[in-house]
Amino acid sequence: MQKRKELALKLIDIFEKHDPVPETELDYVNPYELVVAVILSAQCTDKRVNLITPALFDHFPTLESMANAKVEEVFFFIKSCSYPNNKAKHLVGMAKTVMDSFNGEIPKSLVDLQKLPGVGRKTANVVASVAFDIPTMPVDTHVFRVAQRIGLVKASKTPLQVEEQLLEIIPTEKLHDYHHWLILHGRYICQARKPKCEHCPATPVCKYFKNKHI
Repeated sequence: MQKRKELALKLIDIFEKHDPVPETELDYVNPYELVVAVILSAQCTDKRVNLITPALFDHFPTLESMANAKVEEVFFFIKSCSYPNNKAKHLVGMAKTVMDSFNGEIPKSLVDLQKLPGVGRKTANVVASVAFDIPTMPVDTHVFRVAQRIGLVKASKTPLQVEEQLLEIIPTEKLHDYHHWLILHGRYICQARKPKCEHCPATPVCKYFKNKHI
């Protein structure tokens, strides 16, 4: 684990030079909007979600308005994203649960967030980290891939295994930034089919790059 901790610290220096203020690419102004955006982002690009949410939030600006909405109404605004039927049901159900069980306030704890329809562990971690600055490590497909390629984690079969290993080696105060660094690195450089190693600042410490060139 010590080697992986050292690697995690080296990557902080590298990422801070190339992306000193990493942030989510989803547009939102409050925890309600973030939860909606993250639910919509499953199997869908942030770019597409950002095209959908302005009209959606104009029509349903509050949790209460979303809770009182008909699923068909919500579907109309989100039909261009993936799985709109399920997501429309989740959004209305999420809002109703928050209104009924959490006094109209998006809960902060991971346990309570996961009680909301459409909110799994990854989504709960994202909301906790981004909206409430709680030190968590959301693991999406990009984080899962990049962490293993670079060598931050041992071979892992599940997002939870990757999450647990990353929490062991990344300084708590850097978890928020690290989450975004890994996502953005995976989205734009360390891509699934053809990683852009020629543009990658992390090649000097990357296990994948080292193995590729041996």
